[in-house]
Amino acid sequence: MQKNISVVISTYNSPEWLKKVIWGYNTQTYRNFEMVIADDGSRKDTFDLIEEMKKEVFYPIIHVWHEDNGFQKSQILNKAILACTTDYIMMSDGDCIPRPDFVEQHIKFREEGYFLSGGYHKLPMDLSKNITKDDIYSGNCFDMEWLKKHGMKASFKNNKVDAIGLKSWFMNLLTPTTPSWNGHNASGWKKDIVAINGFDERMQYGGQDRELGERLVNYGIKPKQIRYSTVCLHLDHPRGYATPESINKNLNIRKETKEQKKKWTDFGIVKK
Repeated sequence: MQKNISVVISTYNSPEWLKKVIWGYNTQTYRNFEMVIADDGSRKDTFDLIEEMKKEVFYPIIHVWHEDNGFQKSQILNKAILACTTDYIMMSDGDCIPRPDFVEQHIKFREEGYFLSGGYHKLPMDLSKNITKDDIYSGNCFDMEWLKKHGMKASFKNNKVDAIGLKSWFMNLLTPTTPSWNGHNASGWKKDIVAINGFDERMQYGGQDRELGERLVNYGIKPKQIRYSTVCLHLDHPRGYATPESINKNLNIRKETKEQKKKWTDFGIVKK
């Protein structure tokens, strides 16, 4: 059967986390998807893991890789976009375990003229390490009582983990968070992403995903808030690539995009 949604997962030298994420997609209630792994230059252990996991999961995996040249996530995501064989693309990260209805909710809410902005829930490092394959396959890691028992502190944000139905609809309505294109949980039509020339490859860590969303809005695509409808667990990790220089450079590019109402980047999929 022809797949009708491509799940793009970005990764870089984090096979332990990526394995948990791949297991998470093997629990999905909606199964008619492909996975495209956007690999920003990982070592051989990630290649070996992906080959091993291809034998375990029900869905096809396409591995898109380029040589390690520092943090070049925007470049590899553009290559992954071109590798997608479907007309609808959902993006998340190789450190985000999806709830079993994750893909289903993106399919349910997708609509022409819109992109979807989803949520995530951060886990502490100990809990991130201790979640097992059984915890993912059983769904325990999305049970709030189980999470609390294993070190999750009380917080209003915990509502995201198990919000469904009327509760998720109401919370989406109430949240003060502006919907944006989030690298951990967003989706849109491939034709719209290609029409604005994908990600700006000058941008490294710090808001490159949001800048893509800002150009989509300038192009006339509206963001739809599904922060409480589709949730993933964000595994903890250090961020050594988050430099003040890259963040400032990205802020300036975003400022230009907003002020000039840019729909297109000259530094995206198509190079001038």
